Amino acid sequence: MAENCIRKLTVEVCDAKNLMPKDGQGTASAYAIVDFDGQRRRTKTIFRDLNPQWNEKLDFFVHDADSMAAETMELNVYNDKKTGKRSTFLGKVKISGSTFVKSGEDVPLVYYPLEKRSVFSQIKGEIGLKVWYVDEQPPPAPAPEKNDAPPPSAPTEEKPAEKEDKKKPESKEEAKKEEEKKPATEEANKKEEKPPENAPPQTPPPPTPPPPTEVQHPPIAQQKSTQNPEKSLISENSKHMEIESKLFQKINSGKADRRTTAFDLVDPMPFLYVRVAKAKISNPDADSSFFAKLVIGTHTIRTKSQAANREWDQVFAFDKDGLNSTSLEVSIWAKKKPKDKDAAAADEISAGTVSFDLQEVPKRVPPDSPLAPQWYSLEGEGSPGNDVMLSVWVGTQADEAFQEAWQSDSGGLIPETRAKVYLSPKLWYLRLTVIQTQDLQLGSGSAGSEPKVRVPELYVKAQLGAQLFKTSRTNIGFTNPTWNEDLIFVAAEPFEPFLTITVEDVTNGHSVGHAKVQVATVDKRTDDKSEPRSRWFNLIGDQETKPYAGRIHVRVCLEGGYHVLDEAAHVTSDVRPTANQLSKPPIGLLEVGIRGATNLLPVKTKDGTRGTTDAYVVAKYGPKWVRTRTILDRFNPRWNEQYTWDVYDPCTVLTIGIFDNARYNKSEAGPAKDKDVRLGKLRVRLSTLDTNRVYVGTYALTVLLPGGAKKMGEIEIALRFSCSSWISLIQAYANPTLPRMHYVKPLGPAQQDILRHNAMRIVTTRLARSEPALGQEVVQFMLDSDMHMWSMRRSKANWFRVVGCLSKAAQFARWLDGIRTWAHPPTTVLVHILLMAIILCPHLILPTVFMYAFLIIALRFRFRQRVSITMDPRLSHVDTVGPDELDEEFDGFPTTRSVDQIRVRYDRLRALAGRAQTLLGDLAAQGERLEALFNWKDPRATGIFVVVCLFASLLFYVVPFKAFVLGSGFYYLRHPRFRGDMPSVPMNFFRRLPPQSDRIL
Repeated sequence: MAENCIRKLTVEVCDAKNLMPKDGQGTASAYAIVDFDGQRRRTKTIFRDLNPQWNEKLDFFVHDADSMAAETMELNVYNDKKTGKRSTFLGKVKISGSTFVKSGEDVPLVYYPLEKRSVFSQIKGEIGLKVWYVDEQPPPAPAPEKNDAPPPSAPTEEKPAEKEDKKKPESKEEAKKEEEKKPATEEANKKEEKPPENAPPQTPPPPTPPPPTEVQHPPIAQQKSTQNPEKSLISENSKHMEIESKLFQKINSGKADRRTTAFDLVDPMPFLYVRVAKAKISNPDADSSFFAKLVIGTHTIRTKSQAANREWDQVFAFDKDGLNSTSLEVSIWAKKKPKDKDAAAADEISAGTVSFDLQEVPKRVPPDSPLAPQWYSLEGEGSPGNDVMLSVWVGTQADEAFQEAWQSDSGGLIPETRAKVYLSPKLWYLRLTVIQTQDLQLGSGSAGSEPKVRVPELYVKAQLGAQLFKTSRTNIGFTNPTWNEDLIFVAAEPFEPFLTITVEDVTNGHSVGHAKVQVATVDKRTDDKSEPRSRWFNLIGDQETKPYAGRIHVRVCLEGGYHVLDEAAHVTSDVRPTANQLSKPPIGLLEVGIRGATNLLPVKTKDGTRGTTDAYVVAKYGPKWVRTRTILDRFNPRWNEQYTWDVYDPCTVLTIGIFDNARYNKSEAGPAKDKDVRLGKLRVRLSTLDTNRVYVGTYALTVLLPGGAKKMGEIEIALRFSCSSWISLIQAYANPTLPRMHYVKPLGPAQQDILRHNAMRIVTTRLARSEPALGQEVVQFMLDSDMHMWSMRRSKANWFRVVGCLSKAAQFARWLDGIRTWAHPPTTVLVHILLMAIILCPHLILPTVFMYAFLIIALRFRFRQRVSITMDPRLSHVDTVGPDELDEEFDGFPTTRSVDQIRVRYDRLRALAGRAQTLLGDLAAQGERLEALFNWKDPRATGIFVVVCLFASLLFYVVPFKAFVLGSGFYYLRHPRFRGDMPSVPMNFFRRLPPQSDRIL
């Protein structure tokens, strides 16, 4: 947007539905108040209507267009106090500024559900809004002749006072009387009481966007002359406190300038910066080119070659801790071009040198302005009048010149080693509903009687990119076939150009015809209330013999109400719907400081003599991927880079992986060396982090290799999850995990699995096509794309997880059995007393249980487990699997192993599946026995149960329930000497009930 444009935001409040009645008479008189960027607008009141329609447009001026995406528009709906005692709250909506669309596009009508103001609010209904913005040209400035400003000789200190006094109403006589009592201000009042003759009436000015220079502080001398010193100090301190509180709120809400806090979680790394601008050569040779050479100890680097008196404007950043010299030499060299092609290499002649002592280099810390280059005279033979313009300073990685500079620790200006931020493509679900076909031309061009005799069996095939789905088959006879089936694809922006629909005949394997749908023309919808339009497409067969093969009736739409899962559901990092207008404002800010790594193991050889590691870190949260710069040839690299993400749901997971870069050195890269080696991975669930607290720690990196688990080193990271609104964070736990469409029109588990793998492939392909590319193996490792593959190790891990969850119930059962068998007689006696207390005071059962739970859980807070960020090798069972089981996990699909090896694995899998099959059969048998008791599968057993139920009803009618519970408890807790060794009668009766096991083939 141009700098001289004014941005105006328009909010059209259309209508509301199903509001909560609040006036005591079953209705509500609703009006809406919209707040944005310090401005407030109000709609009219619609009296006694639970479905009001306003259709009002409210305009707002955007003060800062660049920060509009970080702003939040809030709309509150109230019941008018004219119909009740006070204005009662009917709901609110918060919309992030990043979802606003520009005027000229198709502005959709979106219905937002009304949210509660607190946990105890009773709110329902939704409100329909249209929000867009437009950039307008400001009105032209008035001519200087018509300007009523004071002459230049007037003091500038009086301008703010005049502006403030013009805004005050003149009808307050009491204020004038008080001002007359102050003799110190009489002369100032006389000057201010003389407004110009053509001054406008005292009405509030229109809401024009104030320029940034309009907010000024009054002069100090004017404050001292109009107030007491103590009062001025108090007011000044209160203003400072107010400004500090506002800045604190902005920092917590993520609206402040993040550059001021961009490196507070990492350590500052000193770098020596050298900016070489240009050189001035007194007598340049026409056939020579010039370059600058920088020498610091063993570091030698040269700029690009340029003609004489041309600019280089290159920045070099040297890691100060890795320097082995205390002086810097910058020299200019002339390189003569050889006259003959067969001549030797060109000679390099020095044009002079300038030296710097590193102890005297100035330091610069942002937000200081960049250091201006200066001219330095070159010293040496043959350098009279030769100068070089450059600047040298010591800064940190927070310097704005760091990203564009040649970096000594990452190999210079290699694109594959630079820090980058990637964004996953925006994913949509494309729903194709195949309804029916008409006028199909089924002639195949063969024998004339064959098409009439056979019965065609048709299906519809649709293809979008590499995704291919088919409908079921149908025998049509002589009627028009009808399917009414949905085919769902994953579409990524920018979309594929066409969706191809093909009708095929199974009987002869030929295509009846095909049609192409332009994806760019497909309708988008955000909910299930609007049905997309259906369309007819002509089927095209063979262009020569059959240009028209019939037509097909379909319904196509892009679903924006779903969240397209591109990672495993248990480690998802984003649950927002695809449509931006349905996304709620962020509730917090996640800051990650990637500090460094220690004790990394060598993963490759350099020059064929020694091992080395070129490590970099990838962090993924939501659609944003970040990659640090690659630190070359170090086993203890220090990155000290910090990144931020907006958090929309606390129950999400951050994934951090570390890799060895094998792509930057293209001379050594080959078929086996063009893949980055994984060194480990960490995951952090944000719900386990305390808000506004910094976590700094070193975590082990463990990777599973074909030879077993191996520790590759440690990584040091810093985390901070900031949240400004505790209520918003708590309310997030009451919201459903996924968007509404996942519950209104759910997708099947098998369908979700297929769509997730398609989304993973799309994200992998798109990021691999970036420049520089984020490798396919890196994306797959971060997304866990092989989680669906069979693994004996994962099966063991999941089995022992189930056993661990059931161990608490087994422990309670053992404790109860110990009480029942009088293993500890005092405890059993206390249980008898507790049983009697429960019978005598049954109303205290639930309060006692919840109070006991409160005390136990509250006392366990002291012994809570700290945040466990590192991956757990023991929980993953990496040490309990054999070599063959690991080889099976790393084997591809389909397998590439020998037949004998596959037979051994298959037998082992059959044995494991047989045990699981037996367990599932036993669980099913218990449920079938209980069901048979009520279905008369065994007439005698069910008859006995019916008689027992009759006598039990009579018994419970006579015997009080308290006496029955007390007697049952005492019988259950009886001493072992009164017990028998055989199972009880009810257990024997239940085990004799017939299951369905005997009916299975």
